[in-house]
Amino acid sequence: MSSIIETTAVAKRYIMGSEVIDALKTVTISVKKGEYVAFMGPSGSGKSTLMNIIGCLDTPTAGKYILNGKDVSDMSENELAEIRNKEIGFVFQTFNLLPRMTSLENVALPLIYAGLTKAQRTEKAMLTLRNVGLGERSRHRPNELSGGQRQRVAIARALVNNPSILLADEPTGNLDSKTSYEIMDLFDQLHAKGNTIVMVTHEEDIAQYAHRIVRMRDGLVESDQVNPNPTKVKDLIKADSAE
Repeated sequence: MSSIIETTAVAKRYIMGSEVIDALKTVTISVKKGEYVAFMGPSGSGKSTLMNIIGCLDTPTAGKYILNGKDVSDMSENELAEIRNKEIGFVFQTFNLLPRMTSLENVALPLIYAGLTKAQRTEKAMLTLRNVGLGERSRHRPNELSGGQRQRVAIARALVNNPSILLADEPTGNLDSKTSYEIMDLFDQLHAKGNTIVMVTHEEDIAQYAHRIVRMRDGLVESDQVNPNPTKVKDLIKADSAE
């Protein structure tokens, strides 16, 4: 199966005054279509810098990054923005929903840049909301939703353009345990449907849901292993109810 993400000796250096920070030092990694991967590591390990490069929010100082067959290492800001909108769905810890817009309007937002008519945007956004179990909350604004519902809206918005990759940055960071289960269960379902998921986390229990775990430390890949027994939400719910 072909790789969607392919980095070769990618490095990122920041110069802040007289200080030089090597946030990433020669990271070579590949992610195939349909994989579910977690980038795991403590603060300062380089996982967020790598996520920003993979998500085309930043470019590497050195090395090469091929996303879905396109070399994005040296693209301009405008080119990166276009690639982001077509290829990547982002899910953030803080949801990043627009407070004055309804769930439906928030989900439909990326489709404006895709050039769809209002009727097409509404239809597609509604279908995506239903797919994450929130069809009946389409007219609610973020302040009328629970944290888990807000994250579902954010996931629907990330999926509405049928991106090549779903990129989740600490997706359960602001959620309680029960709601975290629900969101991780949704990721499981999305992965089962063939979505490629890359998740960034510093929490071991969240990383264990992924089918492959890339551990980072000091800007380097420390280990890259298949997870033989990914956590299944239904097993956790059974264990909780048995207590």
